[in-house]
Amino acid sequence: MNYQKILNNGINSLKISNIINPELDSELLLSKALNKKREKILTNLKKEINKKQLDKFNLYLSRRKKKEPIAYILGFKYFWKYKFFINKSVLVPRPETEQIVEETLNYLSDNESKKILDIGTGSGCIIVSVLKERSKCKAIAIDISSKALKVAKTNAKIHHLENKIKFINIDIDKFNYNKYDLILSNPPYISNIDLIRLDDDIRIYEPRESLSGGLDGCEEITKVIEKSSKLLKNNGKLIVEIGYSQKNNVLKLLKNNGFYINKTGKDLSGRDRCIVSTKINNK
Repeated sequence: MNYQKILNNGINSLKISNIINPELDSELLLSKALNKKREKILTNLKKEINKKQLDKFNLYLSRRKKKEPIAYILGFKYFWKYKFFINKSVLVPRPETEQIVEETLNYLSDNESKKILDIGTGSGCIIVSVLKERSKCKAIAIDISSKALKVAKTNAKIHHLENKIKFINIDIDKFNYNKYDLILSNPPYISNIDLIRLDDDIRIYEPRESLSGGLDGCEEITKVIEKSSKLLKNNGKLIVEIGYSQKNNVLKLLKNNGFYINKTGKDLSGRDRCIVSTKINNK
């Protein structure tokens, strides 16, 4: 059986399972099964596949048909400008989260040496992306999940940043180390009700503790803001991702904790997604 026939079978199978991008996913899964770049496959469609490769492809296909995210099957995801190792211990990095990186880079010039804290680092994609662009900065990245930190440490090593980032397995509630110029966070912010309504690929496969923001979705955001008011230097910045309907609640929380609001950024869908604020007085 040649590449073309395998791809067509994969596409049809994924379509029946209502997978959104069956053509692309089929190509990516075959690419993994063959350990070849997509371009190489698409320019050699008449080439034959062996049984071992076919079995691998069918295994990956069956996982995708069950709605397992393609990033978990492939074992990687591109974020910002870089490739990151991913597994089921961490959220799949999303394009809207790149806004945190963008806003951070707007705040930091190339030659600045700032101390950064990343709260709930997950795969480490945010802090690794920032330090790849701002090499004079150093960071501490914390997460309550030791499994997530293993992923983040792997990504720091892949990108040669293991000496620039210190990883700590701790909840933000218990963290009282140092003062920071900048705090970044993409905390869990999905309410309990919205959690039930999520698509299967997210609800079933992605780590619940990285998604659940409690009853109103703001429990973890509140912890981040209250703790950041103590950990930031005066005039230090907090850049946090939020749920699209949480803007007013989060702005109130920030103001109540001594923050000046610099900017509310919108994602590609035009929804409020990221708030940049400055610590203006001690609490």
